[in-house]
Amino acid sequence: MNTLQVGDKVPDFSAKDQDGNTIKLSDFKGKKLIVFFYPKASTPGCTAEACNLRDNYEELHAQGYELLGVSADSEKRQSNFKNKNNFPFPLLADEDHTVINTFGVWGLKKFMGREYDGIHRKTFVVDGNGVITKVVDKVKTKDHAAQLLDD
Repeated sequence: MNTLQVGDKVPDFSAKDQDGNTIKLSDFKGKKLIVFFYPKASTPGCTAEACNLRDNYEELHAQGYELLGVSADSEKRQSNFKNKNNFPFPLLADEDHTVINTFGVWGLKKFMGREYDGIHRKTFVVDGNGVITKVVDKVKTKDHAAQLLDD
């Protein structure tokens, strides 16, 4: 797994959001973007993480950040997840792993003694030129916005 690091330029990508709209990295040119990857929509940890970002969205937005959530869930699952929790940001349905592989967050995971391939919960902050300025490897699901706002 070749994960993007601070200082790397993110290759342009495009993927469909929960409503079937195409979202591209270039849509955010000149803006600060938070891209957070989560393993599965509507699971407890992912819900806690996304709800924490939702609850702090105004403050993140006030600091100039846009947000994008990404997992390999279908548009329907992402749509249900977004609507149920009133997320003010799009969720990418990256079923073919285009964005997941671009950032290098797919790989071997261990959970309760078994190993399997899956999405690593990681968050990337990308500047207006598409360069990564911060990577959060150890996401605190219930306090994630604080990890992003403490810069």
